[in-house]
Amino acid sequence: MSDLTVRKLLIDLDTPFELRWNGGDAFTSAFMNALSLSFPLGEQFFIDSLRLGVKELSPERQAELAQDIKGFIGQEATHRRIHERFNLHVLNQGMVNHWERRILRRIDYINQKKPIHAVAVTAAYEHFTSVFSAWLLNHPEFLAQAPQRLQTLWMWHASEETEHRSVSFDIYRAMGGNEVWRRRWMISVTVFFLTDLLRQTCNNLWHDGSLFKASTWRSAWRHLFAKEGLFTYSFADWKKYFRADFHPSEHDAQLSRKWLHSHAQDLQPVGQSV
Repeated sequence: MSDLTVRKLLIDLDTPFELRWNGGDAFTSAFMNALSLSFPLGEQFFIDSLRLGVKELSPERQAELAQDIKGFIGQEATHRRIHERFNLHVLNQGMVNHWERRILRRIDYINQKKPIHAVAVTAAYEHFTSVFSAWLLNHPEFLAQAPQRLQTLWMWHASEETEHRSVSFDIYRAMGGNEVWRRRWMISVTVFFLTDLLRQTCNNLWHDGSLFKASTWRSAWRHLFAKEGLFTYSFADWKKYFRADFHPSEHDAQLSRKWLHSHAQDLQPVGQSV
């Protein structure tokens, strides 16, 4: 993998935004807000998992992967901080982060096992974020009615997730991780991630007062299960994880590179002055 650039996002996140910030659509706003509510704890778990995992490698292997790990940690730490700021606006509008408690319980359970299991869980979640990011980059119309600064936030996050999609997978392989546990953890992650995401989305919609509106569920069906919907479109790429010869690098990163290049004015590489 080429060196990963850690970037500061040059957008305004101090000004509050509407709860239904995605063009007034209750479902898509609640869905993305739910995703964001999971990121601060989730991203920190990924960072901690790789830090522990790499310590089990030989000094030579650590040196080979040092730049990738440094870039991964830098990007994920930046994502965590940005979404903490985003989430403040969501919580200030009456939303409640129920997902956070479940994340903490699961982190505690995983941390009782050997570090290789935490890395396997991280690799599985990173595949999910990579697949979801690919859908978003291929469907920019999903955010077309959102404020430009929030479009930039989500597309930046998707692009960087695509950039570092292979790091945790490579660490798992370097640690001697086997195929059985890699697949087992993906099954567990799939169940927990999707049920947690939908539960938090429904809770957001409940607080928003739109859970039982027909328009909410028409939007949910269109954006998740229609021909180009997130779940329908992403299923084939999700399933590839179970192949013995799978590697995350096979996912095309062209749209990620293109977006990062065309929006360079909104991104400041860390260590460089504006």
